[in-house]
Amino acid sequence: MATVPMPRSRSRSGAPAKENLPKLEESLNAFRSDRFDPGSYVQSKCTLNEKEIKHLCSYLVDLKKASAEEMRKSVYANYPAFIRTSKEISDLEGELLSIRNLLSTQATLIHGLADGVNLESLSVSNPKGSIINGTASSDDREPSELEEWLFEFPDHLDVLLAERRVDEALKALDEGERVAFEAKETKTLSPEIITSLQMAIKERRQRLADQLAEASCQPTTRGTELRASISALKKLGDGPRAHTLLLSAHLQRYQYNMQSLRPSSSSYGGAYTAALSQLVFSAIAQAASDSLTIFGSEPAYTSELVTWAAQQTEAFAHLVKRHALASSAAAGGLRAAAECVQIALGHCSLLEARGLSLSSTLVKLFRPSVEQAVNANLKRIEESTAALAAADDWVLTLPPNLTSQSGRPLSTSISSTSGYQYKLTSSAHRFISMVQITQVMPMRGVWDFFEDVGPLQNMQLGSRTLEGVYQVFNTYVNMLIKALPNSIEDEANYEGTGSKIVRMSEDESQQIALLANASLLADELLPRAALKLSPISQPDYQDEPRRKAADRQTRQPEQREWKRRLVNSVDRLKNSFCQHHALDLIFTEEGESNLTADMYIGVDANGEDIEWLPSPIFRELFFKLNAMASIASEMFVGKERFATLLLMKLTETVILWLSQDQSFWDDIEEGPKPLGPLGLQQLYLDMKFVICFASQGRYLSRNLVRVINEIISKALAAFQATGRDPYSVLPEDNWFNDICQDAIEMLSGKPREINGEREPNSPTASISAQSVSSIRSHGSS
Repeated sequence: MATVPMPRSRSRSGAPAKENLPKLEESLNAFRSDRFDPGSYVQSKCTLNEKEIKHLCSYLVDLKKASAEEMRKSVYANYPAFIRTSKEISDLEGELLSIRNLLSTQATLIHGLADGVNLESLSVSNPKGSIINGTASSDDREPSELEEWLFEFPDHLDVLLAERRVDEALKALDEGERVAFEAKETKTLSPEIITSLQMAIKERRQRLADQLAEASCQPTTRGTELRASISALKKLGDGPRAHTLLLSAHLQRYQYNMQSLRPSSSSYGGAYTAALSQLVFSAIAQAASDSLTIFGSEPAYTSELVTWAAQQTEAFAHLVKRHALASSAAAGGLRAAAECVQIALGHCSLLEARGLSLSSTLVKLFRPSVEQAVNANLKRIEESTAALAAADDWVLTLPPNLTSQSGRPLSTSISSTSGYQYKLTSSAHRFISMVQITQVMPMRGVWDFFEDVGPLQNMQLGSRTLEGVYQVFNTYVNMLIKALPNSIEDEANYEGTGSKIVRMSEDESQQIALLANASLLADELLPRAALKLSPISQPDYQDEPRRKAADRQTRQPEQREWKRRLVNSVDRLKNSFCQHHALDLIFTEEGESNLTADMYIGVDANGEDIEWLPSPIFRELFFKLNAMASIASEMFVGKERFATLLLMKLTETVILWLSQDQSFWDDIEEGPKPLGPLGLQQLYLDMKFVICFASQGRYLSRNLVRVINEIISKALAAFQATGRDPYSVLPEDNWFNDICQDAIEMLSGKPREINGEREPNSPTASISAQSVSSIRSHGSS
């Protein structure tokens, strides 16, 4: 439901318009005062400037809209009670009319008895005699015109009724009513004769009503004849019965026409739905038109029409569900189910021009079947993707060519159709081909999930669809995690994967391909496909402009949150990838650690002649990162940010392990051998080396710098705990930077030119502990 616009002065507050109503009540108190002076009030308002007048006009317009919205909500909230009350009032009116006629007849009889009229005084043996004022005339006098009319009137009515001359019969009845009324007023006829005339009129009126009702109930009665019969019945004073018969006649007519419509298992559900929709909603539209033409917009008749139309819509929906939707939904035929719903809603929306909004009824009844089809489709996507993941070779390839429903290849590929041109493995291609926007015209050889669900947004399936796609993607990510060798991801996180078999990735190239699949799907392809759920891309029904504006405001935050959850799933895969490679780097195959405190504590015991290079584990880290950077640059063409984040995460994982390894720091801080000056320099050099190559590779993060600074601070504190000044034994940063740069060039196979201080083939020089101590301390720099 669209949000009611707020006054401009309060557009930023977001408060409902109804909060202004108490202020409105206070403003109206001035008009209720006995001393209210219109002239003075108008004069006071004339002092407003142009801006204030515009603001006041805007405020009044917003109040008008808010009032209309509140009125509409009130009508919808009390609509069933209103319909029931209106029907009861209509029934009471009919009963009161019958009671009035009965009382009139009884009053006439009582009046005749009170006057002591002798019924036998009337001469029945002389039908031509005068009965005016109850006196018999002489046999030789000619009867008057009134006397002749009274004796001929019943026979004349019988002839008109037998010949079904309805209009003339109505005129004769009206004339009889007029004569009886005038005779009663002028007392030109005796009460008994007037009573007899009224009884004759009542009897013929009932017979005519029965004839009209019988004619209107015939399914072969044409529209013109039906409207004439109903109109005549209304003129007879039985409007409620006439309206009920009108609706019943339209119901019988379309049910009679439905006999030729036989659904079969081989027929197309959309064709059956279209034919049935045409019959039902055309009948409802014609009934609404006839009701408005004959009965106008009286609330009692309008309420009965709305109730009847809702009942026929429900019956139509049950037929469509039974013969078209049920089988499609059970088989996961989302396309067929969506087309059936679209056809039905399209026909239903045409009634809104006549004031009948029945779409909500259809949506309520169709929603369970469509949800079943959505769930079956999601399950099929998951199973198909899992089947390919079991045999996926984890090699990135461009999108395959599309094929039409006839099996012939199409010249248009997925990439040219939707802008999807990234390399993925076969399982990821299958995944995105089943959910992305890949609509090929005019052959429409590829159906996609979002394309099918998109037109059903008025059923409020957007959130359910996004959640379902997220769950399927999360299951796919779990399978990718299982494809990593020695994955340490908790088995509890493999929800939905069950006992699915996944082909293991064998080398770094295949493992990075796993990340390429998940990253491109979550960051680019799935969010682009989900745009099909945006109200902007959907066709408008006549009742939806305001609702689509509200949906557009809520859908964007919802899709941003959905994309964030997709990225979180990718982060789980990335964490598993980095943990695998970090552990592979830190531990040997025998389970021994390559990153221990002895690396630094034992440096001082090895003597004074030391070749300053980063520790082996950090050189291995450099090699691994360089190799991965080379592979990722080929896989993430146009998406270099993915490669940068991956390298950043892997580097952080290794350094975090060092920072959080309590046994390492226990040996450094409380071990039997304290950390010596050379060990402190080696640790400091390793950390500077990590910062140096990460900075040059452009994957140095603030978090990495923070953790490295914490490691250095803990090492300095451990050294200082021995009673020595750490800054007195640390060279200047330029010394560390030069060694780090030389090491990077040596490990990269790109040595610097001869600079006169170092050997051509050696990027570093042997520096003794004595020479190190002679360099200006780090703390004095």
